[in-house]
Amino acid sequence: MSSYSEAEKETVYRVISERRDMRHFTHEAVDPEILKKLIYAAQLAPSVGFMQPWRFIRITDSTIRDQIYDLAQAEIKLTGEQLKEKKTIYATLKLEGIKDCAEVWVAALMEGRDKYILGRRTMPEMDLASLSCAIQNIWLAARAEGIGMGWVSFFKPDDLASLLSMPADSYPAAVLCIGHVKEFYSKPLLEQAEWDSRRAIDEILYENTWGNACSIINDP
Repeated sequence: MSSYSEAEKETVYRVISERRDMRHFTHEAVDPEILKKLIYAAQLAPSVGFMQPWRFIRITDSTIRDQIYDLAQAEIKLTGEQLKEKKTIYATLKLEGIKDCAEVWVAALMEGRDKYILGRRTMPEMDLASLSCAIQNIWLAARAEGIGMGWVSFFKPDDLASLLSMPADSYPAAVLCIGHVKEFYSKPLLEQAEWDSRRAIDEILYENTWGNACSIINDP
């Protein structure tokens, strides 16, 4: 089959456009069957050299969850101290949902990544790009299931790795908050807060050389 039906294609684009980085959750538990679907979606992500560097730690210990929350709050405070122009807006933002969501997963890079050189000899950071693809798969699958997800990056990686007894050469890249929500945001929270605006297509797509306008943008 070379293509999907128009209705199927529309659903794919709709899920992509309605995915949101969620911060507000209910405490309702997520069906384990849905959680299995989410991790399966992650497993299907593309990875450079087929290294599949992603590892996920599901946090079910409330004490560990509280400690992750504390790490996030400490970094949120330090980040706020570094801001200047947008400090007032920053103070109004809800930046994590660690204590509110049904599930907390830590997305990490596995140990022993140096032996994987296919596609990484000059770009070792492609392991993180691969993990990001797995996280995006979870995000889109969750949205399709009506489940919210938020990506939290407010933590010091060494502190989180130590808390979770991770191997020395592994790396925690994200705290994922997963759970039911009352409603999905109509627009990203940062866009609603006027933190920034979405870039126009002609700002992100060039042709042949950097900054050169792409011909398809203005084609009729």
